[in-house]
Amino acid sequence: MNAEAQPIVWNGMTRAELDKAYDNTNAVADSGQRREGWIARSDAFRKRHNEGLDLAYGPRPRNKLDLFRCGKAGAPLFAFIHGGYWQRNAKETFACTAAGPLANGMDVAFLGYTLCPDVTLSEIVDEIASAVRWLRRDGPRHGVGEGRLIVSGWSAGGHLTATTLALEGVDAGLAISGIYDVEPCRLNYLNDNLRLTAEEAAKTSPLLHLPKKSAPVVLTYGTAELPELQRQSVAYHEARLAAGLPSELLPLAGLNHFSIMDELEKSDGALVRAALRLI
Repeated sequence: MNAEAQPIVWNGMTRAELDKAYDNTNAVADSGQRREGWIARSDAFRKRHNEGLDLAYGPRPRNKLDLFRCGKAGAPLFAFIHGGYWQRNAKETFACTAAGPLANGMDVAFLGYTLCPDVTLSEIVDEIASAVRWLRRDGPRHGVGEGRLIVSGWSAGGHLTATTLALEGVDAGLAISGIYDVEPCRLNYLNDNLRLTAEEAAKTSPLLHLPKKSAPVVLTYGTAELPELQRQSVAYHEARLAAGLPSELLPLAGLNHFSIMDELEKSDGALVRAALRLI
């Protein structure tokens, strides 16, 4: 190794390469415009559907969820967990994506959670479990949660979806472009805010903690996503199958880490169709 060579930190990659391998924002040229579009459409959506907003499921300020009802008694509930590498974004940003499930007879919940570094990743996992339990326990008082419960999430929310699959009351999962082995995030730029130890990264990696029983899950990603994001879904899928757990892998041709969310907002989108198969 010469004096200029950089050390390998993970899976044959240097720190700079590993940073780039998980930098979804800079990998997609219009990611900022897409996020601005989500925010604008979601703001308008929440103004039109403001009956079930900011219901508290826990004691912290971001322990709140939003409910949007389709109007059908006993409808399945699609519970969505936002992404942002556990350190940015909010449930409000993604309200516009309720349009697809609602148009197909599903109620929708958006789960908020506290962000790193204000809490640990383990604490976020616990918060999401509390939100899921709230939906089953208290949801019926708000007209939701008596039918099938499908937990879904995008990016970091895909990871958090995976952590719910063994919880009582969860019937299925739809994990979108998720992270299932957290260790690379400990070794790259993301850990500036995540502050993961090796023990915490291992503890919170669904790939390393496969339960004896699990709800079925569809693991989906775009074929234009970063290779590491695609590998994460494939590896988790293969591990689940090897452990005898129900899993479907759904690569979506030509979609990237941001355009894939169009398939949830559209009434006939590929992610909506996947959710309908889980009902």
